[in-house]
Amino acid sequence: MKANTLIIGYGNADRQDDGAGWHIVRNLAKRLGLSVPDDPGAAIEIDHELVDLIFDLQIYPELAETISQYKRVCFVDAHTSDIPEEISWIILSPEYEKSPLTHHMSPRTVLSIAKTVYKKVPEAILVSVRGFKFQFEREL
Repeated sequence: MKANTLIIGYGNADRQDDGAGWHIVRNLAKRLGLSVPDDPGAAIEIDHELVDLIFDLQIYPELAETISQYKRVCFVDAHTSDIPEEISWIILSPEYEKSPLTHHMSPRTVLSIAKTVYKKVPEAILVSVRGFKFQFEREL
């Protein structure tokens, strides 16, 4: 049985607080009694009856097919001091967002792809945790 909810953590665990998504997904999996890789460079895909979990370095177009199969999706990432709250969350709607970086895709854009290609859009939120350090280290 597939869960109705998908949690997608993303970010670079080799850049300190940018890896918050990895740590959150990993801790959720542990609380559910599931094993996860110790290597932050390894992608995580875990199916569970309550919630499915994914971690990857970034959001990419192929996630549109995956998220179109869920009722709810929660994206988890780190944010900078531009957002003053320690923990922030916003409801997302599908919207194509241009990016100057060819390797960067926003959750709104992948929702837009799901709507356009698969004609399905889950309820979606973005939860972000304030980051303070983004140097090349694996520790938060």
